[in-house]
Amino acid sequence: MNIDCYMTDLGQRARAASRAIASISRAAKNATLERIALAIQEQSSALQQANARDVDRARAHGRDEAFIDRLTLSDKVLTTMIESVRQVAALPDPIGEIIGIRTRPTGIQVGQMRVPLGVIGIIYESRPNVTIDSAALCLKSGNAVILRGGSEAIASNTALSMLISEVLHMSSLPRDAVQVVCTPDRAAVSKLITMTDYIDVIVPRGGKRLIQKLINEARIPMIKHLDGICHVYVDESANISKALEICDNAKTHRYATCNTMETLLIGWKIAPTILPMLGKIYRDKGVELRVDRDARIILTDAGIRPIVDATEADWHTEYLAPVLAIRVVDGIDAAINHINVYGSAHTDAIVTEHYDRAMQFLREVDSASVIVNASTRFADGFEYGLGTEIGISNDKLHARGPVGLEGLTSLKYIVLGHGEVRQ
Repeated sequence: MNIDCYMTDLGQRARAASRAIASISRAAKNATLERIALAIQEQSSALQQANARDVDRARAHGRDEAFIDRLTLSDKVLTTMIESVRQVAALPDPIGEIIGIRTRPTGIQVGQMRVPLGVIGIIYESRPNVTIDSAALCLKSGNAVILRGGSEAIASNTALSMLISEVLHMSSLPRDAVQVVCTPDRAAVSKLITMTDYIDVIVPRGGKRLIQKLINEARIPMIKHLDGICHVYVDESANISKALEICDNAKTHRYATCNTMETLLIGWKIAPTILPMLGKIYRDKGVELRVDRDARIILTDAGIRPIVDATEADWHTEYLAPVLAIRVVDGIDAAINHINVYGSAHTDAIVTEHYDRAMQFLREVDSASVIVNASTRFADGFEYGLGTEIGISNDKLHARGPVGLEGLTSLKYIVLGHGEVRQ
């Protein structure tokens, strides 16, 4: 296969499809999304059979359980996919929305209209559900999309792309509005991220190595985050029962997600009370604890072992594994400083019953999602009511946090006149 020719052809067809998909009605979009949801439901067995081939191949190559978890299309994952597509269909259509109309002294009226970005290139690794989530969001927001999943999920993604293509054809919409790169050749990624004539935005979803490569090589703007170094700070005023549940869930609900807590910060006044309880929870669940000096003293006195001394590198690390760094801090100012120095501006939470400290945390923590009295695991497009997400951005331009429909649009100025001419 000539990769340059193949990818250029995909890009040309996506650009042509983007013009058609941008103008379709809300009713047509929603009907198409409902057909996709029904097709997933009706073809669930076939999708799981295709996925089983990917899972078997991954196990044969010695992939760990966290990787297998991300790759597997379980009944629960399929149900969530169906629900997320229907949630996207139920959301208001942002395209064509006019905002901020105001009348100028000259008589003209100036406002802005929300429009699609055009063609989105999405590069992701082992999560085949991203194929459906991305297709749903791009279709609803009037964008065409080129999807390049990882080679480890090629059977799953091929099956899903065929399903979407059939639905688009049934809906009298261009099949090229959603295209999946069918070659595992990595040269396809290198070509995709430089196709400035055809691609408007790249969205990378994957590991740090992949995203760093794209940061270094891409010539197209990206919506991305590099790390998910998420924190929970337990304030001295925290409700103990609430804090135990939140800190447990934030770490152990799932280990391999970008919104999982990687560093636990505890105020020194409450640490002797709550840290032994948390230590027992984590020990019983097999979580390795990497701790500072104060946390070591408290945990050792409570008989919690084994524990490991934290190094400077631990405060910078996204483990994506049953490993947790713990630091005892001297109050909320120290906690906020630690987060702003070591965090990745993804998601950070405080557990507190003190209103002023909660508001201080919300104001001063410079992250895309800042949470009071809830788990970091809620930092997700589905949980935020976006239907699903195309990714999470910790950048500050255009889109920040979970990126849903509005994040896949732009604004253009519109002017309504009555025959005015400039003097």
